[in-house]
Amino acid sequence: MSNPDRDWEDGTPERLYVITGGRSGGSHPTHLDLVTLIVAKSGPRPGMQPEHEAIMRLCQSPLSVAEISAYLGLPVSVVTVLLGDLLTARHVFSRPPVAPAKLPDLALIEAVIDGLRKL
Repeated sequence: MSNPDRDWEDGTPERLYVITGGRSGGSHPTHLDLVTLIVAKSGPRPGMQPEHEAIMRLCQSPLSVAEISAYLGLPVSVVTVLLGDLLTARHVFSRPPVAPAKLPDLALIEAVIDGLRKL
């Protein structure tokens, strides 16, 4: 049973259930991981759920799912449900992080060094 002395804002399971509407996933499958970057298309809109508004304000510049979770103090699972809602409504963009550049083949590097030495 719930402890009435606990604050509603402390991350109780009941609060998290209400925030997500009891869902564990979005209405459409989204492929979000901890490093997926999220950017809001605009500011929050009137009538949005407070957590959606907070995400819209935070994501005026790109933030990862993990960063959003940390800033909001919500579990990643809850944040991904909220982001799924915003993605479905086309309020935010998501993109995978920029992949690290692939290093050229070691043989190519050695050939360039040999060529430079011969100059």
